[in-house]
Amino acid sequence: MVRLVPEEPNFVTQSEREVWQRLRDQLGDDDVLMAGVWVTDTDGDYEADLVVAMPGTGICVIEVKGAGVCHDDDGWWMEHDGERRPVDPVAQARKAKHGLKRHVEHQPRWGSRGHVAWGHGVITPYTAFGPDFQLPDLPRWALQDKNDLDTLVGRLRRNLTNLQHGQRPPDHDDVEALVDALTGPVTVPAMADYSDERAAALDHLTDEQAMLLRVTRLLHRVEVRGGAGSGKTVLALQQAKELTRGGNGRPGQRVALLCYSIGLAEFLKTQVESWDRRHRPAFVGTYHEFGRQWGAPEGERTDSAFWEEELPRLMADLAAEQPHGKKYDAIVVDEAQDFADSWWAAVTGALRDEEQGGLYVFSDENQRIFGRFGRPPVPLVPLVLDHNLRNTKQIHEAFGPLAPSRMYSRGGEGPEVRFVPCASDEALEVADDEVDSLLDAGWEPGHVALVTTGKRHPVQVERTDFHGQVGYWKTWWHDEVFYGHVLGCKGLERRAVVLCVNETGSQDRGRERLYVGMSRATDVLVVVGDPTVIETMGGPSVARRLGITQEEKA
Repeated sequence: MVRLVPEEPNFVTQSEREVWQRLRDQLGDDDVLMAGVWVTDTDGDYEADLVVAMPGTGICVIEVKGAGVCHDDDGWWMEHDGERRPVDPVAQARKAKHGLKRHVEHQPRWGSRGHVAWGHGVITPYTAFGPDFQLPDLPRWALQDKNDLDTLVGRLRRNLTNLQHGQRPPDHDDVEALVDALTGPVTVPAMADYSDERAAALDHLTDEQAMLLRVTRLLHRVEVRGGAGSGKTVLALQQAKELTRGGNGRPGQRVALLCYSIGLAEFLKTQVESWDRRHRPAFVGTYHEFGRQWGAPEGERTDSAFWEEELPRLMADLAAEQPHGKKYDAIVVDEAQDFADSWWAAVTGALRDEEQGGLYVFSDENQRIFGRFGRPPVPLVPLVLDHNLRNTKQIHEAFGPLAPSRMYSRGGEGPEVRFVPCASDEALEVADDEVDSLLDAGWEPGHVALVTTGKRHPVQVERTDFHGQVGYWKTWWHDEVFYGHVLGCKGLERRAVVLCVNETGSQDRGRERLYVGMSRATDVLVVVGDPTVIETMGGPSVARRLGITQEEKA
């Protein structure tokens, strides 16, 4: 079938539609039929009703005139409802031909192809002029009337042959270059484009979040609970900023903003560094960095007893020894479910007023992926975020059964979550292929992450060895694919994520790890792994939403 550009044109007149349909049905598979072609240059605007390009023959620009067109000694006329107005279809066709030809030959897409055969003509589908009608500037073979409609293509070929004037006929590549030059590059809205729009929208507080901030201005002991994607981290940052800068009759406060993971701490620091200095909290970092400001020892990463028991006791003692000026009016804790019971003594001990000092806790109990449990030792007013703002509807629905409570999706539409089945020991290799596919699809490397649930990816190990822990997490903001583990990614997000389930499903808290991993993607999520393992970790509801079938599990 002939190539149509566009496939379904919007016609102003029925006469143009009639001729287009006739040509559509008669032209060959290699031919191109274009409708409503406009170009503009420094000499003016040019419009062609139709353009027919036939490889091996030529390019014809056609002017179509409907019922009422006529010609006499005074020239061409259009008559309608008793009114008569002058027209000149031949001049229109010729002017459009020269304008389009000049435009095409000056386009980079045309390159050095040189000149090819162009012609022009007039078609009057509802008016007959007879076989002997011709004008000096319109030979009969350049005019097709109502009696010529059944043989339009043959007559157009004769027209173009007569008008070649020594120019070579276009070949297939010439016709492709012609279409490109007259239509411009074809652009398909990519998911990355919609991702930019969604990211811009998420930069602003929602009505729900703004309302919670107004409420917390009147409270000094608050726990904000919300599932993945509810905007807890955005709200924690804004809470720390507003407490620091004060306003509306309230003085600015000395504020600390804490979390557990290094990755999230580096994100918080990056955000805060972009603020006005007057709005930055006095401290931003991990719980363990919080202790180091008072001289707490570093400790060995492999010494769990030190981190979980000895260091919290040391930090509580150090906090109690700090002078008033070194303590804080308010402390904001993000991802507070990661804090053990023993950690909170140092937090509350760092407040200038342990009874009335501000404590603002943001948590999601279903992201408790470490083997420790703890609650703040003081009563907190609970507030709930129940809207998922970050993830697309499709991603939210995929991990929805894992969420601690019912949440409502407000993240917009996106592509379906894709599941790629493979054996657990092959998951890393398959996940690498999926990352390549995302990059081939146009995603920027800095928007893509590969997150594992089991053994760390070799690239993560290599980067950690080279940069150290803090330096490794700073690469999250580099313009390159990030390779991480689910244990360190809470509170962080990337637009396109490949979740690599490279484990057997026998580890503790598998449901929580799957929940965290799936919710890191804002726009595109690809899950790679063994179907049986994933159902073991997430249950039948998640398996069903990922499209895992009995055949795959078998």
